[in-house]
Amino acid sequence: MTEEILAALGPGERTDLDGELAAAAEAAEEAGRIIRRYFRTGLQVDHKAGDEPVTRADREAQEAILARLSGAFPGYGVLAEEQADTTSWSAARRAWVVDPLDGTKDFIAGRDGFSVMIGLLEAGRPVLGVVHQPAGGRTFAAIQGRGAVMRKDGAPARLLSVSAQTELPRLRLVASKSHRGETIDRARQLLGLTDELNVGSVGLKISLIARDQRDLYINPEGHCKLWDSCAPEIIRAEAGGRMTDLRGDPLAYGPDQLRLHRGILATNGVCHEAVARALTPLWQGAAGAPRA
Repeated sequence: MTEEILAALGPGERTDLDGELAAAAEAAEEAGRIIRRYFRTGLQVDHKAGDEPVTRADREAQEAILARLSGAFPGYGVLAEEQADTTSWSAARRAWVVDPLDGTKDFIAGRDGFSVMIGLLEAGRPVLGVVHQPAGGRTFAAIQGRGAVMRKDGAPARLLSVSAQTELPRLRLVASKSHRGETIDRARQLLGLTDELNVGSVGLKISLIARDQRDLYINPEGHCKLWDSCAPEIIRAEAGGRMTDLRGDPLAYGPDQLRLHRGILATNGVCHEAVARALTPLWQGAAGAPRA
């Protein structure tokens, strides 16, 4: 099935990443099968630092992913959410960035808004990404310079493209399901938005923009970490959109700043600068603004 994804991607210079994409897609789908076995089974929930929930499904999915990726690419660094080592990955030219179960709260609640996310950094920038939705049977994938595709169970893989909407009040917002704060209401007022959809996983939110189902994602709270953004960022970019911090600056990938304190702003690209300007009050000292 990974051959279908690779065939759907456009031609480009990055044919050197075909093996990495195949391994990442297979690892994500294997993890998805593990997660589905636990879905809606009343699984015990533990809590880690910051009171974030974690389950056996998170841990087993990560073990399967790292076993496959480390076995195939032993020289690559690894940054993974359920792994204690969060620094050594930066010494490698290429590093996997793994979130084995993004949207754990949706998973625990029995909702389908969770995903497996695997990205690849090269010299500190995302060059490859896979987001797999176990409960929806969808896999999103991208390689730098070759486009982004979606494959759904039983349907051919197809290239993705963002919308061309530029009128701010007509933008379709996607926001968090479980972490939605009052700052989103302020953002809606600043932009004049009326259309909002709430989804758990960051990867699924960005994938909705990539496939022209939504136009805009705002995360002003600064809770996300690098494993939340790496795979979605390259998928969004290859579909034609933009993803920055709330101020419009590029997201930085380094061991000294795992948390994206300045939030996330993802759009269809053509409206990005206008949205960033309109949201200026959110980071100029307003309540809930991300830290500088």
